[in-house]
Amino acid sequence: MFKAVAVTGPRQSGKTTLVKSVFPNKPYYSLENPDNMQFANEDPRGFLQQFPDGAILDEVQRTPLLFSYLQEILDNKSKPGSFILTGSNNFLLNERISQSLAGRVAYLNLLPFCLEEIEKYGLSYSENDFIINGFYPPVYDQKINIREWMPNYIRTYIERDVRQIKNVSNLIIFEKFMRLLAGRSAQELNYTSLSVEVGVDVKTIQSWISILASSFIVYLLPPFHKNFNKTIVKRPKLYFYDTALASSLLGILKKEHLQSHPLRGALFENFIVAEIIKQKSNYDFNDKLYFWRDKTGREIDLIIDKTTEFVPVEIKSGKTIQNEFFKNLRYLLKLSGEKQGKIIYAGDTNQRRTEGINIVSWSNYKSFF
Repeated sequence: MFKAVAVTGPRQSGKTTLVKSVFPNKPYYSLENPDNMQFANEDPRGFLQQFPDGAILDEVQRTPLLFSYLQEILDNKSKPGSFILTGSNNFLLNERISQSLAGRVAYLNLLPFCLEEIEKYGLSYSENDFIINGFYPPVYDQKINIREWMPNYIRTYIERDVRQIKNVSNLIIFEKFMRLLAGRSAQELNYTSLSVEVGVDVKTIQSWISILASSFIVYLLPPFHKNFNKTIVKRPKLYFYDTALASSLLGILKKEHLQSHPLRGALFENFIVAEIIKQKSNYDFNDKLYFWRDKTGREIDLIIDKTTEFVPVEIKSGKTIQNEFFKNLRYLLKLSGEKQGKIIYAGDTNQRRTEGINIVSWSNYKSFF
């Protein structure tokens, strides 16, 4: 058993609510509180000595100096789960911190709600409703209007988290960068193109992408590593963990705006991929996720790699099944010798085709994996 547990995830994904409910008897300290943060930074040993039986330390990434002192305390404890650490940034990606905590801490990622968790609210939402409203818990628990909540969320993230992770001097340019990224949802990530449009160098773009990835704003889907014809692409595709954030950055505020928007297909694909990422995290699936595209433009939106086999998945925003949906799936199945593929689409019908291709409605989320 591990001596500490770390819960990481984006802001407002429910980390504090979760750890307080699971560990109601542990003292709780938020390191976003200026007094607590100052005490922890100036006297980390004295700060930790307050908690002989452990504690919940919220937003602990704000006091990185604590981790070295925490290592010593954990090494002298035999009781598992003494300290519960939470953070809106994946602080375990920090090499110095990960070395301090190696072998001592179990960690999990808490992402926004998935479709299964939304069921309890009894909503009659279409796929467009979910794309616009997203899955952050406060929107549902507190019935907050997403059009009011999301701009404040973005502003808070940029002004607090971005400045904390990296000294970004021009926050206006950083917000422009985020808006441009939203327009590239479900597309290959071209650092050079972004660099030209934003007006900063490629290294800065790469650094900013790493900030967004480490704070669970964007997810980079790698290309499939199996090379069937030596012409596959090597750049990752970019997705937002929550489509409400991408929609807000694009100025899509109502589902009526989304219905005719040229990026609706990309946002629907983002919605499905994000749901699969959340299911993988929630159920601790070992399957790995990729996409596949060759230099001629043939593409499979998602590859679910099960080690002994893989399942290619096409994601289509249309509500009517069309022959065009099958073209690339059939090609890759023939090329690879695999026997099964899936089409996840915006319609309501589920079908099983004799050629090994299953057609799955977006609402039949339990059949995504």
